[in-house]
Amino acid sequence: MNVPNSITFSRIVLVIPLIYLLYQPSIIFQWLAFGIFILAALTDWLDGYLARKLNQITELGKFLDPLTDKILVITPLLILIERQVIPAWGVLIILVREIVIAGWRVNPQLSQKNSISGANIWGKLKTVVQITSIALLIIPLSSIWQTIGLICFWVSVILTIISGIIYIRE
Repeated sequence: MNVPNSITFSRIVLVIPLIYLLYQPSIIFQWLAFGIFILAALTDWLDGYLARKLNQITELGKFLDPLTDKILVITPLLILIERQVIPAWGVLIILVREIVIAGWRVNPQLSQKNSISGANIWGKLKTVVQITSIALLIIPLSSIWQTIGLICFWVSVILTIISGIIYIRE
């Protein structure tokens, strides 16, 4: 496993303490959860940068990176549902899109491509907005930040639908 793929895998490992911290009631634990979430999100940029810079783009990386993004995004969204911060149906839209696109991406008969394809610009934008919304919804700040986080969440749901349609139509 090369360095970029190892960094991608570390993002999955970071989800474990993230889950633990998000279930702790203390504000300090919420701040730590926020920090771990941001660190994990930044590794998404780092692994892609290093893969391109070191010319280590692999089929495994093209498969593992979006899968890891989904784990990093879906996990806190499920906890936010449990906290009654966001509605389950919004997350269901995100989850269904992710499953459909993951299947589409790895099945050459559906995508009419011979290799695993990476995310398009809409998929990347969707991921950035999802990460922003989750960060704003888990950070223990005033209610205005929660409102901004909710707006970002709904924008991410819209981008999820748009990016899914665009990906399938390509």
